[in-house]
Amino acid sequence: MHLIQLNRECLLHLFSFLDKDSRKNLARTCPQLQDVFEDPTLWPLLHFHSLVELKKDNFLLSPALRSLSICWYSSRVQVCSIEDWLKSAFQRSICSRHESLVNDFLFQVCDRCPNLASVTLSGCGHVTDDCLVRLLRCCQHLRSLRLENCARVTNRTLVAVAAHGRALQTLHVDFCRNVSAAGLRRLRAACPLLALRAEHSATMIPDQLPNAPGTALRKLLPR
Repeated sequence: MHLIQLNRECLLHLFSFLDKDSRKNLARTCPQLQDVFEDPTLWPLLHFHSLVELKKDNFLLSPALRSLSICWYSSRVQVCSIEDWLKSAFQRSICSRHESLVNDFLFQVCDRCPNLASVTLSGCGHVTDDCLVRLLRCCQHLRSLRLENCARVTNRTLVAVAAHGRALQTLHVDFCRNVSAAGLRRLRAACPLLALRAEHSATMIPDQLPNAPGTALRKLLPR
């Protein structure tokens, strides 16, 4: 039996065992397999292990997406986590190649994937509070948000969790140096049922004194 003689359910099952590149390569062989590749039900989970993968045309963003993880483990993560004013010209040139890549990708996720339930970002040193605020507003079914070594995340994200994370059950902000202990205390008071973990975040030296984020939390979170 030829591959394209299989019914759609069998083809979807077959595609589910392949990685993103293999799915794309197989889809290029004929229009029928391309149609299977573009079926949203094939893409409930997306995992990326490098920022380069975000640029590839080997996956589909759709309302069927439930779980997303971008985990970047590389020596460049340390460069991206350095505050801009401390970077050398060489370090800036490295970061400029992908500075907005994760944010731009997450904005697409916000527009196309309203049913997202789980997001994990690790080593994404350029992801911003603005991006996470929009994610929390657009993805009202989000139950788990795990952030690790995201240097630009501040107490503003905690404010957004309290204001918009109605379905959120789990929040990790590990090694996020610009999240303060005061901000975490206020979030715990505002959302006592939230499973909150902040490994080392509040004990790290912040880039700036968190006066503005702390003030925002005092205004927006109940005492």
